[in-house]
Amino acid sequence: MSAVAPTVAPDRRRGTELALLVFGVGLTVVAYANVGLAHDQQIPASTLAYGLGLGVLFLAAHLAVRRLAPYADPILLPAAAALNGLGLVLIRRLDLAAADRAHALGNHPPAAAAPLQLEWTVIGIALFVAVLFVIRDHRRLEVYTYTAMVVALLLLAIPAVLPASHSEVNGARIWIRFGGFSFQPGEVAKLALIVFFAGYLVRKRELLALAGRRVIGIDLPRARDLGPILLAWAVSLLILVREHDLGSSLLFFGIFLVILYVATQRSSWLILGIGLFLLGAVFAYFTIGHVHDRFDAWLHPFDKDIYERTFGGSYQLAQGLFGLATGGIFGTGLGQGRPNLVPFANTDFIMASLGEELGLAGVMATLTLYLLIVARGIRAAIGTKDAFGKLLAAGLAFGLALQVFVQVGGVTRLIPLTGLTLPFLSYGGSSLVSNWVVLALLLRVSDAARRPADDRPRPPTPEEATTMVVRRS
Repeated sequence: MSAVAPTVAPDRRRGTELALLVFGVGLTVVAYANVGLAHDQQIPASTLAYGLGLGVLFLAAHLAVRRLAPYADPILLPAAAALNGLGLVLIRRLDLAAADRAHALGNHPPAAAAPLQLEWTVIGIALFVAVLFVIRDHRRLEVYTYTAMVVALLLLAIPAVLPASHSEVNGARIWIRFGGFSFQPGEVAKLALIVFFAGYLVRKRELLALAGRRVIGIDLPRARDLGPILLAWAVSLLILVREHDLGSSLLFFGIFLVILYVATQRSSWLILGIGLFLLGAVFAYFTIGHVHDRFDAWLHPFDKDIYERTFGGSYQLAQGLFGLATGGIFGTGLGQGRPNLVPFANTDFIMASLGEELGLAGVMATLTLYLLIVARGIRAAIGTKDAFGKLLAAGLAFGLALQVFVQVGGVTRLIPLTGLTLPFLSYGGSSLVSNWVVLALLLRVSDAARRPADDRPRPPTPEEATTMVVRRS
């Protein structure tokens, strides 16, 4: 009789994830201590408590992944934790600079942002665990395709209809503000739109993949199938015109375009989408003052007249470029630069703050962490068997990649400024919480992709995978 080979359980690599998390927390603690040394010439007394607190938070996230998504990619969580920890250190460093400036001027120091960002980190990780617990199979989200569309449109519309006093910050009407509470609904709308795009294109991908006329060697889509991309383009323009939000407009349209390409595998959709984007950009430049000012600041950041404008000037961009130049290759050292000279250094320009004090080496290391998250997200999209999961993971990963590109590109003057935050790094509760949810969904898809075939849950039935069936009597 031939011997039966024993079944070898696949390596879940949760130990690797834990080791990387410990390393990431250790780097954060060292950075925190460096800021204290540079500011007070001594290691802060709270360093140990700070490290233990972060360790407990990220350990809770790790235990949730170990229990609820045991086969998920082991790199995603440590990379996000390292970025989140570094962001907290940079925000604290800017808080200290703001307090020093207020003291020198004889004013009361402003409220510190780092403790609030830490609170949002706790909320983000709590939602991260909740998403993993509630969504045991990402395919169930397909049931809510059209519900997600309605939710997204409502969230995007709320700031547009609220009075400017409750929705506008720095010229962009993208907030819900009442009293001391503020929230950016577009961050949640982004997630809902990705679910809708993935679910809709799974249903329509065969029709949208049909070719129409062939022009210059390119199979263009049929005219009757242009409705979805024209609608997405129109909604993006409407956001831009009504809310003056160039970043979200570009982000939503870019995510839709990439998911459409992944669903149909036709480059003609990309060409058509890029053409529509350029057309919209030209229209916005000549008709929307806010966008016109952003382009002027981008093209001529050191022009005296543009530099000194009260609104729409290039002072912020120019100061950020000076900071990056000051940092050089290895930076001035944490706590030893002047990143606080840049307006909104802890939100829109946190990459300039990082570049000044950690240099090009720190910028490249940070971008590598983002690259790891995006690459592992795309790997999960390739590995999963169902079409909805592929589109969902691809949309989530590319959405994060596009947000990083747009934000860093604006700070480095590669493209005009848009006002987007840097995921996990910038100060802002809405962005931080939504990105932890994005990470949870990527881990859920990754778990499904890496899980052995005999341990996978059954797929949804046709009745479960349909939002609503209408029968004609």
